[in-house]
Amino acid sequence: MNAEDSALHSPESGTAGHAPASGKPRLLLVDDNENHYWALTRAFEKRGYAVKAAPSASAACGVLQDWQPEYAVVDLRMPGPTGLTLIPRLKAAFPNVRIVMLTGYASIATAVEAIKLGAMQYLVKPVDAHTVEAAFHHDGGDTAVPSSDALLSVERLEWEYIQRVLAEQHGNISATARALNMHRKTLQRKLGKHPPAGSR
Repeated sequence: MNAEDSALHSPESGTAGHAPASGKPRLLLVDDNENHYWALTRAFEKRGYAVKAAPSASAACGVLQDWQPEYAVVDLRMPGPTGLTLIPRLKAAFPNVRIVMLTGYASIATAVEAIKLGAMQYLVKPVDAHTVEAAFHHDGGDTAVPSSDALLSVERLEWEYIQRVLAEQHGNISATARALNMHRKTLQRKLGKHPPAGSR
């Protein structure tokens, strides 16, 4: 067990004695975009939450040594491991935690993986505290979501495929590049772009 796993499974992290004396709901916010997490932190504090923020999955593990969140907002892409790697760790340590995943680069593969791993919802940035809070309490699917007959463009299909392979490789860019038989720099360039338009 590495240091990050130890942090999530330490006795201190699972005890009620570390809940804030105020009894406020505890929220963990993991996002490397300083402006975004600052805005969400302030908004949730105004809504009565006790908030702790971290700029990466690794830093979040350090926070969790003495913090037992009831809610978590996790960004997908950050320096180091992706937010997807944090979801199963959070769920293993705190089974009842309600997790919402955020991303500026929505893909089918990462949305499916986030939900399979235990996230309540998968939201595309920018989002506000009201939208995130509603997602915390979204316990089922929505049959009213409209379907689309539009075909995905070739560029979008390629992007979705890359995202699926990246998810299969647990966010490891080097392993993904090998699986795709693609140069790592080429893959990083493709990943750094916004997703292509969805349909032809």
